[in-house]
Amino acid sequence: MVYIKQIIIQGFKSYKEQTVIEPFSPKHNVIVGRNGSGKSNFFAAIRFVLSDAYTQMGREERQALLHEGSGSAVMSAYVEVIFDNSDDRFPTGKDELILRRTIGLKKDEYSLDRKNATKADVMNLLESAGFSRSNPYYIVPQGRVTTLTNMKDQERLTLLKEVAGTQVYEARRVESLKIMTETENKRAKIDELLEYIKERLSELEEEKEELRTYQEKDRERRCLEYAIYHREQLEIANALDNIDEQRQTGVDETDDNRERFLAGEHEIDELNAQIAEVKRQMELLKVDKRQLEDEKRDNARLRAKAELDVKALREGQTQAQQSQLQHDRELQEVQEMIQQRETELSQIRPEFQSVKDQETALKRQLTEANAERQRLHAKQGRNVHFRNKKERDDWLRQEIGDANVAMATRKAIRMQATDDVVEQEKAIESVTAEMQELRERFDGRGNSMQAMAEQVERAMEERDRLMDQRKTLWREEAKLGSILDSAQQEMDRAERTLAHTMDRNTSRGIASVRRIQRQLKLDGVYGTLAELLEVNEKYRTAVEVTAGNSLFHYVVDTDETATKVLEVLQRERAGRVTFMPLNRLRPRSVNLPKSADAIPMLEKIQYEPMYQKAFEQVFGKTIICPNLQVAAQYARSHGVSAITPDGDRSDKKGALTGGFYDARRSRLEAVKNLTRWRDEFEKHRTRGEEIKRELEQLDQEVTRAVGDVQRIGQRRQQLENSYVPLRAELRAKEMLLEKQRDDLETKKRSVEAMDASLREIGEQLNAFEKELGSEFKKNLTTQEEQRQEELDKMIWSLGKEYTELSTRRSELEAKKSVMEVELRENLRPRLDQLRNQELDNGGGSSSGGKTAGANAKTKLKEKERELKRIDKAMQTAHQRLQETEESMEQATMQLAELEQSRADRQHQQEETARLIERYQKRMEKSMAKKALLTERATECSRNIRDLGVLPEEAFEKYENTSSNTIVKKLHKVNDILKQYGHVNKKAVEQYNNFTKQRETLIKRRSELDSSQHSIVELIEILDQRKDEAIERTFKQVSREFADIFERLVPAGRGRLVIQRKVDQRRNRNEDESDDDDDDEGGGRGRGGRNDKNKNKKSVENYTGVGISVSFNSKEDEQQRIQQLSGGQKSLCALALVFAIQQCDPAPFYLFDEIDANLDAQYRTAVANMLKTISSSTTTQPVHTDDNDDDDEGDAAGRGKDNSSSSKKKLGAQFICTTFRPEMVLVADRCYGVAYQNKTSSIDVVSRDEALQFVEEAQVAALQGVTGTGTAGSEV
Repeated sequence: MVYIKQIIIQGFKSYKEQTVIEPFSPKHNVIVGRNGSGKSNFFAAIRFVLSDAYTQMGREERQALLHEGSGSAVMSAYVEVIFDNSDDRFPTGKDELILRRTIGLKKDEYSLDRKNATKADVMNLLESAGFSRSNPYYIVPQGRVTTLTNMKDQERLTLLKEVAGTQVYEARRVESLKIMTETENKRAKIDELLEYIKERLSELEEEKEELRTYQEKDRERRCLEYAIYHREQLEIANALDNIDEQRQTGVDETDDNRERFLAGEHEIDELNAQIAEVKRQMELLKVDKRQLEDEKRDNARLRAKAELDVKALREGQTQAQQSQLQHDRELQEVQEMIQQRETELSQIRPEFQSVKDQETALKRQLTEANAERQRLHAKQGRNVHFRNKKERDDWLRQEIGDANVAMATRKAIRMQATDDVVEQEKAIESVTAEMQELRERFDGRGNSMQAMAEQVERAMEERDRLMDQRKTLWREEAKLGSILDSAQQEMDRAERTLAHTMDRNTSRGIASVRRIQRQLKLDGVYGTLAELLEVNEKYRTAVEVTAGNSLFHYVVDTDETATKVLEVLQRERAGRVTFMPLNRLRPRSVNLPKSADAIPMLEKIQYEPMYQKAFEQVFGKTIICPNLQVAAQYARSHGVSAITPDGDRSDKKGALTGGFYDARRSRLEAVKNLTRWRDEFEKHRTRGEEIKRELEQLDQEVTRAVGDVQRIGQRRQQLENSYVPLRAELRAKEMLLEKQRDDLETKKRSVEAMDASLREIGEQLNAFEKELGSEFKKNLTTQEEQRQEELDKMIWSLGKEYTELSTRRSELEAKKSVMEVELRENLRPRLDQLRNQELDNGGGSSSGGKTAGANAKTKLKEKERELKRIDKAMQTAHQRLQETEESMEQATMQLAELEQSRADRQHQQEETARLIERYQKRMEKSMAKKALLTERATECSRNIRDLGVLPEEAFEKYENTSSNTIVKKLHKVNDILKQYGHVNKKAVEQYNNFTKQRETLIKRRSELDSSQHSIVELIEILDQRKDEAIERTFKQVSREFADIFERLVPAGRGRLVIQRKVDQRRNRNEDESDDDDDDEGGGRGRGGRNDKNKNKKSVENYTGVGISVSFNSKEDEQQRIQQLSGGQKSLCALALVFAIQQCDPAPFYLFDEIDANLDAQYRTAVANMLKTISSSTTTQPVHTDDNDDDDEGDAAGRGKDNSSSSKKKLGAQFICTTFRPEMVLVADRCYGVAYQNKTSSIDVVSRDEALQFVEEAQVAALQGVTGTGTAGSEV
């Protein structure tokens, strides 16, 4: 039997890695594992391959089938099922069948025995092995039992119909009804056509009589027309004979005209060549003229610009001189005013300093007197506050200490101030030195600018010289480009002309050999014979005819060279060439006649001695004779080839070859022309390359010269631009020096103030020390009072004198400040402005005016030199332009003469061509007339053929009748025929056709009637067989259900109950009464097939299938399935599944936790039954009804024959998952599913390990229910 031998899973759902499951037992297999470990995924994998559950999936559904755990993403998955096929149930001829399905995001493929297959092939193969699509219950996934338990009676009836295979009957019935409808439509159309044909036949009966009269007159008309056409044929034949006679007797007048025309064409070709040469020279002269005119215009434009520049510079120089004089006067005035103010300041400053020093001394004396007086007043005032000497001395000591601290602080500050003064003086000296250096640089500007101008002038002269040379080369290059284009065109034309004289492969081959010679640099490839020889024009035709295609044989030094070239030609498929290696040529010596009328051809050919063998090979056996008769004599007598100068040839065998030879298509002339233009093209191309190299070198030199000019100009510009920042820097230094001097003066005054403060503190300190050693008295001493009086007088006297000196000092300071402000704010800025103007005008120092003038003169000199150069270039261009125009005039005159000569010759050619054309027109007229007559003869023959088969009287009846009489009779007959214009000429044919069509349609109508009757009978038979299949299937399933239920529940009894419409109307909530169901299995024993209509109505009356069971006794009242407990319902559903399977058995079954809802005793019963089914091989009688003649319909419904009186039930393979020990105890092999790291795996386990796991799972489930623990998801 067929069973699943092994399963391989990879990438499918939780099975990421390749999982190869150990071979299954052909009997009972049990799979255990925790919830979520992958048991259901294992069953899904098998359904994925064997069932229709996974079809027409979208991208998301495909993605859901792929493993989605950690690690790298899974892009595809496959499931492979290996069947044992030892009994050849699969018609493959092999012991195993390997079925694989692979799925990815964009693919879904099947394979059988490692070969690609379609899904239809797979499903058909499974059907042939017993996997019925109408009975999918060989795979029972989770929930299927529950679905059957909750199924309604109507749904259960639908399931029964599916098992019975009614879909096939329904499909065939629909197809038959469609055919019947089409048949009805065809019958209606045939009826319409028959009616139309009947009417049409009655009309054609009348048209047949008119047609007979018409045919008689038409026969007479055809006889008359034949007589007319036959006579016209005879006339045309006579006219054609006359034209042929005139053509045969005519004299060919065009031979001399053709010869004159050919000679004229040759002369015109020579004139065209001369005209082309003159035109080419004129084109070159035009190019020269255009270039010279462009150069003249450019020079004129440059000359105008240069003249304007010179004029502007001259005017600018005059204005600059006037401006410079005005500027110098203003500068001198400002400098004189500055010098005057500085002289006055030099006089005021000593006096101001002297008065200031006196004021400072008086201020110091006045300050010291005030301080001493204040000390005496302070001493007088503080003695009152002390009670004794000790208090006074303590206070004095404290003041002495404070005074010492203050003196130390002042001394430190004075030292810092003194250091600042020294640093400031050093800074002033540094700035002064820098200013001196800047003035020296400023004064040396003139010499540098002069030297730089001379360098610029030399660089520009060199640049102009190089640019003139480059222009000359440019003109020559442009002229040479025109020459090259013309030479290229002529060379291309010559190549095309030469290519037309040979076949295409030879032309391609010769061109490829030249290219290969250049690429490989082969010195031993010399050229074709035509290129290596020179021959007088008189013997050119003879040489060409003698050589033939050998003219294009390529001469090489050795066969090795030829092999190299041939290999490249073969590899590139670049044409064919015949080579003549000189080292392999062995020309035979020939005894040539020595006579004046037999000239050896080699004597008339000029070639290099090194090619002697090649020319002897081709021309060594040929002589030139004056005429063909002499040539034939020498050819026979000396066994050589003889040829005339006109190309007529005679060989040693006596064959004569000759005729007209078109000299215009001369191969040697074409080769000579091509060689000449190729040499000229190469010469000009070589010169062009030389010019390009010279231009590249000149471009580099010009670029270098322009770069030199730019660099020198940039240096001069930098030198000119450097004086503006130099002057700004000098001005900044002057301002910095002024500021530093002010800062120095401030710092010096600060030092003097510090000295005065120190003196005051010292005097105060001396007074305190002196008072500390004196006696303590409340009042001043007499000396101190006298000193106080003296100080009062002194202070008054010093104050008066200080006031006078201060007034004098203020006056001097104000006058000094005004002068300094005038210098700083007016005169010196004005001086800077004037000097900046000098910088803008090219100056920058005391010699700025001279430098500016020198710069202007330098620019003027440069422009004048440029103007002279342009004038010289214009004179040269004008002279060359005159010469070019004179040459063009001469060429124009020559061209006119040549064109006149060509026109005269063309006129002669036109006259000759008119003569030839006149004769050709006469011939064309004759030919046209002949063609017209031939066409008329053909038309007459065609008209006679169109008359059809003529009666015998037509050939002799009107033979002696005149043509006029025949024509009159024909008109009379045609007039009579016009009366029958409406006659149907095809009436007889149409009558016969319609008759045949009527017979065909009547026959077709009879066939359609028969077909309609057959279709009605087929529909009745299909309905009958469908009803019989439903009846038979219900009886079988009901019988199997009762048997299986009795095996599962030995103390009980169960049956299937048919629900009818009348029963539902009577009592929807009660069980079907025993009176309405007399048969034991729910069948209709009273019905059978005695009455088909009654049977049909009974089947159509079915509304559902119910289940009625008793679990306690065979005699108790049975209960409906809706009244049972959950476990009892599940058992009933399992019994129904097993019953369906027994009616339509499969080779193996897959059950997923079918015992989940069963009680222990029922689980044991189910397990034992599975073991019995899987192990048994028995033959049991199968009771059937009397419908033995309906085997064909039943087999069509379920794919096998169930109508035999007995059926052999083979053991089947079971693969089940369970959490219960009952199935494990009866299993032949156990498997465990583990789940770790989000990946499932499955391995063989022992029965004890499986039982232990089941017990642990039950304990875990109980703990989960009571809340004391949870069940894990991994083994």
